[in-house]
Amino acid sequence: MTTSDTLRFTRIHLAHGSGALPAVGFGTLIPDPLATKQAARAALDVGFRHLDCAERYRNEEAVGDAMQEAFQAGTVQRQDLFVTTKLWNTNHRPERVKPALDASRRRLQLDYVDCYLIHTPFAFQPGDEQDPRDERGRVIYDPGVTLTETWRALEHLVDDGHCKSIGLSDVTLEKLREIVAAARIKPAIVQVESHPYLPEWDLLDFCREHGIVLQAFAALGHALQPRVVDDPVITAIAQRVHKTPAQVALAWAVQRSTAFLTTSTNPRRIRENFEISALPEDAMREIRDRITTNVRFNAVVKTGMPGFISRAR
Repeated sequence: MTTSDTLRFTRIHLAHGSGALPAVGFGTLIPDPLATKQAARAALDVGFRHLDCAERYRNEEAVGDAMQEAFQAGTVQRQDLFVTTKLWNTNHRPERVKPALDASRRRLQLDYVDCYLIHTPFAFQPGDEQDPRDERGRVIYDPGVTLTETWRALEHLVDDGHCKSIGLSDVTLEKLREIVAAARIKPAIVQVESHPYLPEWDLLDFCREHGIVLQAFAALGHALQPRVVDDPVITAIAQRVHKTPAQVALAWAVQRSTAFLTTSTNPRRIRENFEISALPEDAMREIRDRITTNVRFNAVVKTGMPGFISRAR
């Protein structure tokens, strides 16, 4: 991992694939397309150089419009931007993988994406309905495809140049081991819920061992209770280093050699989440040793249904 003058510009070299991932990333899970476009543009303006997208968010067009505006304004060039998007659960069958990426690239208005993730390890019934349910309201899974088969289809996308790297999201250590053992092209990035209340140390150790970048979504706990930013250890450190609790939690993420995503539609909060600074080593030790709360806010790893995405269109 290399850093420039300040922590916020950290980029992490990808051992599997090409390029380097900006450790400070902006997530685009925002329901309203206009708000998505405005927030993504604000993120680019303040300095974010990684945008995390997904077919399932249903707003790739808005992110694409924001990027095009930024390119035309000279705010950023395509080669300086890292764009991730994700394969949704209904497209796990190998014959559906490339068409799904092609559709995402069209919506994003990009020739290639920097990373393509399998959104969850769970395959749903293939089709246009993103949330297939039976008459009792239960998710309809697809037993006709394995995660390894889907992964091999992603490997072909790298071969063909449609994406520069591939990875997994919402995955357990057990499932990650399965893919690493079978993969011809190893995962470059694993995106999971992680924050000081869910540090995922065992998963991080495995990722380090295999040259995989761990990227944290819900890096601030998604403002759910108990609130990470209200933790007394973090608030005390924030007061001591003259930063906000959110900035402390985000700096912690980068300094332990992971990447993170935050999402906001508030321009002031977007800037705050970017303007992180390095914490002293004693603060890093305090967060690891003194925080004992352990909470997972999103049950997606058990069901494949992201807890932060509404079922409604």
